[in-house]
Amino acid sequence: MGIEIDTSTPAGVQAALAALAWQIDCGVTEFIGDDPVNAYDLPEKPPWSAKPAAPTAATTAPGTPSASRAAAPQRAPVADFTPQISAEQRQQLAADEGVASAQTAARAAPDLDALRAALAAFEHCELKQGAKSLVFSGGKPGARVMVLGEAPDRDEDLQGKPFVGAVGDLLDKMFAAIGLSRASDDLQSALYLTTVMPWRPPGNRAPTPEELAMMRPFVERHIELAKPEVIVLMGNAPCAALLGAKGILRLRGKWTTALGKPVMPMSHPTDLLRNPANKREAWADLLAIKARLSS
Repeated sequence: MGIEIDTSTPAGVQAALAALAWQIDCGVTEFIGDDPVNAYDLPEKPPWSAKPAAPTAATTAPGTPSASRAAAPQRAPVADFTPQISAEQRQQLAADEGVASAQTAARAAPDLDALRAALAAFEHCELKQGAKSLVFSGGKPGARVMVLGEAPDRDEDLQGKPFVGAVGDLLDKMFAAIGLSRASDDLQSALYLTTVMPWRPPGNRAPTPEELAMMRPFVERHIELAKPEVIVLMGNAPCAALLGAKGILRLRGKWTTALGKPVMPMSHPTDLLRNPANKREAWADLLAIKARLSS
């Protein structure tokens, strides 16, 4: 059953417009009446017409506030016909805005300290709200080898450093075997470490494609400022961010190029701790890195 509104008066027209706006907000797209309407039979003008109030001395005196108010026409409120967008569209718009903001902030950073400050001030990534620390880097800036990890785990989030705990111990042993160390001050034998995501995802879940896309401008600028000769992509997330591909067991051990630099995908130390049998392949990857640096 519909609601009838008398539109023969200005107040009725305003009420009809308000009802129409409310139905549009509810998602109504079509109106169907009980009887067909012949548009040719409709009157060209509404049955009512606005008549100006009779002028008085107070309202017509020139230069008075009352006169200026009386001269202003009264308009009926206009219904809001703003297009409605879905939750998915709003989410995509927010993601696009985040990527654009990240690109601007990353390009404006002249050095690593400024890049760290830009990340700390970045508010578009929701992971920041649930993380304890910003994980930026470790080791020696300017080292020949840059290791790009995935997202911080619990230990990395607590300490604010990449590759710590049991994962960090294994990584240090792996690269020590080919003469590289994060503790070295010599750029020839040093390591520089960072992660593709600076904040820990809840429950240590994998970063989403939208999150990786938002952080990619910062990763690219990080690599430009650190100036490594070789980049080691440890795990699926950095491979997805820089190579646009996943499947680390398929990608590992094969040299490729990203951002104009030689790149070696490797299994993450977390995977090696869970699957010790993969350490043999990791050793082959380390020897390939050593040979590349020697040449």
